[in-house]
Amino acid sequence: MRFRQSLDHALPGSAVHQAATDQSVCLGRMTKEVEMARRVSDRSSPVGGAPVEEPVRRRLLAEATRLFAERGFESTSVQEIVAAAGVTKGAMYHYFGSKDDLLHEIYARVLRLQMERLNRFADAGGPVAERLHAAATDVVVTTVDNLDDSKIFFRSMHQLAPETYKTVRAERRRYHERFRGLVAEGQREGVFRDDIPAEMVVDFFFGSVHHLGTWYHPDGPLTGEEVGRHFADLLLGSLRP
Repeated sequence: MRFRQSLDHALPGSAVHQAATDQSVCLGRMTKEVEMARRVSDRSSPVGGAPVEEPVRRRLLAEATRLFAERGFESTSVQEIVAAAGVTKGAMYHYFGSKDDLLHEIYARVLRLQMERLNRFADAGGPVAERLHAAATDVVVTTVDNLDDSKIFFRSMHQLAPETYKTVRAERRRYHERFRGLVAEGQREGVFRDDIPAEMVVDFFFGSVHHLGTWYHPDGPLTGEEVGRHFADLLLGSLRP
């Protein structure tokens, strides 16, 4: 390379030698930065179609969840969240437009997981009673596994901005409608009693699910899986013709 040859032949301490050395160091740094960017890109690339959550975004959600649980949503400031996460306000606003958006995402990430799993249960083959039982058990287990998130949200959702609150209600409604579809399917097939509207069955069941945070404790006598099976048994028992 001409650049390498000129560096080799320049006298040590000369202006040519210093300029060439600086340029060589600069090129070395650029190469390292490109390699580092490639490695970061590889780590954040989707695996199996699922995007990897960015570390900064994850830290913001984790610290917001902790602070909302300790101090309450209304008493926690944006500055406290970014300080705990070790980022700037600009970094937070890159991912979340407001504190409302953080609270929304704390719950929405659980709901997305539950919706994905419910779709798998609903679309699977087999008797509708078995699919409904599996779906009912799962929503309890995933709620218990993310109990802090659910507790924070249901305690603070009334403080959301009207538009955000409207969005949340629409997301929850889509989940409930998919769940209700399983109940209605069983009613059409004569597997479940049809003298009670499917909508009322779903509202009654999820009223119990949403209150798990008021009494369930991980160190209690029942595991989340056991509570889920009991809830599902009660649901299916109430639907027998």
